[in-house]
Parts: sequence; structure tokens; C-alpha cells
Amino acid sequence: MPTFEPWTIIKVPFPYTDRPVRQRRPALVVAAGDIQQDHGLLWVVMITSADNRGWPSDVPISDIVVSGLPAPSVVRTAKIATIEAKEAEAIGRLPEADRETVRRLLLGVLAHATN
Repeated sequence: MPTFEPWTIIKVPFPYTDRPVRQRRPALVVAAGDIQQDHGLLWVVMITSADNRGWPSDVPISDIVVSGLPAPSVVRTAKIATIEAKEAEAIGRLPEADRETVRRLLLGVLAHATN
């Protein structure tokens, strides 16, 4: 099984919250390391087309070539999931220019969850 790092963009069966279906789609790895080594899991956030209705916490991906994506897309930081690493396939990396915004939004959510 490949080893993944944060900021890797993968293709994976991503679970939906509003229906019992999983669709193979891009996602951003936000945690791997020990969680992958010890449990075979990854924490990921959804990536979706920039053409979809935007959410306040969406982060536009600045370079689709580096990301490996076929069309302009956004990181949907509000949709996080735990997936099995064995189902993931690396396709690219989140451009460095976009990482701080994603990090800030995710840390903000976690800070509110732990208060």
C-alpha cells in the first residue's frame, strides 16, 4: 500500500452525508502518518468542481496542473471524512499557495470543536 502525506490529492470513494452512496472523486489528504501506519486510514476533505454552488469555507485550487485535476476545483473544507488508505490513488499535490488557507480553516473548525 502506498504511503500518503498531507497535501496529497487522491482519488477515492468519498462518502456522501445526504445519501448512502460513495462516488470515486478527488479528495485532499489532511492527516496520514501514524493514522495510516497504525490503522490504514486517512483523513481527507472533499474536492469539488468550482462550477458547483460555493460554500463559505471553500478554497479555490490555484493550479490544476500541479493538483492533477481535470478542471477548476475547490477544496471543500467543511466536508471531512475518514477513508481506508488502500482505496486511495495519488493524482497530485495541493499547490503551496493554497495550503495556508486550508490549514487555517481546518484549525478553526477543530479549535471550536475542542472548546
